[in-house]
Amino acid sequence: MRRFRIGNAIITKISELDLDGVEPSFLYPGADPASVLSVASSLSAGSYDRTTRTLRQSIHTWLVQIEGRTILIDTATGNDKERPTIPPLDRLNEPYLDRLAEAGVLPDAVDAVLMTHIHADHVGWNTRLHDGLWVPVFPNAQHYFSGIEADYGAAIDAGNEMAASALRDAADLGPMTHPPTAGVYKDSVAPIAAAGLANRIVADRSEVIPGFSYHALPGHSIDHAAILLESGGEQALFWGDVFHHPVQVTHPEWNSVFCEFPAAAVRSRRQALELAAHSGATVFTTHFAESSAGHVRRESDGSYRWNFTKGERL
Repeated sequence: MRRFRIGNAIITKISELDLDGVEPSFLYPGADPASVLSVASSLSAGSYDRTTRTLRQSIHTWLVQIEGRTILIDTATGNDKERPTIPPLDRLNEPYLDRLAEAGVLPDAVDAVLMTHIHADHVGWNTRLHDGLWVPVFPNAQHYFSGIEADYGAAIDAGNEMAASALRDAADLGPMTHPPTAGVYKDSVAPIAAAGLANRIVADRSEVIPGFSYHALPGHSIDHAAILLESGGEQALFWGDVFHHPVQVTHPEWNSVFCEFPAAAVRSRRQALELAAHSGATVFTTHFAESSAGHVRRESDGSYRWNFTKGERL
């Protein structure tokens, strides 16, 4: 468990899963595997396994404690969720809440949950299975997410292709090559709305809650956004799934297998790199392994470089 200090905020990584043995050809199907391995070979063993020639990733949540408030950024995959199309995430049984408790936080103490997008491994711990029903895990927390993402997820789960197609047309992100996983809205977001804990947001860079703003970076999903925290003259940038592994920082043109709208995803990665490099923000990723946090530096040739920051080990 690692902790970081940004202004008046203490940010702690709450792990759910370590993903080892990820094949480059699976994660980046449009990229030359040899090129991916060439870039990966310059990384440390925490991100690249030289023995198996595979990538290492992580799934986790960021806990932010600031000025008496307790906030979660994304909520990982959750237990008991049926995800048959994603075998590593299907019907998990992970001690995530125990790890949150180790950081000193019980579910009732969470004030807000901010979601970068509505994908299976970002909203799962919103709910838990209780007597056959999905109920909120954080009953005192207001949950914030894109209204477009919610409408799209609801249309997918209802099998309403006409509504889903209309939302894609309105988003104007180019061809879709990967649909979102079905069932995610139904079991992880709809129960939050039913409990009166849902807040639909627009990623227009204005504050959603004090200090936190959403910045639109669509493409990986229909209305994906990064979340920026500003505190004490410092910035933390929560990237969500704009990037899945450090190799993409060098090659932002590489789309992951999970990117729904490839052309838009490439544009958003370039925007995210520029935002991170220009602002100097500490970047908190969702799928990089190791500390999962770091900085982006723009090189003299216009390329970008990722550097991990270690934080404090708890």
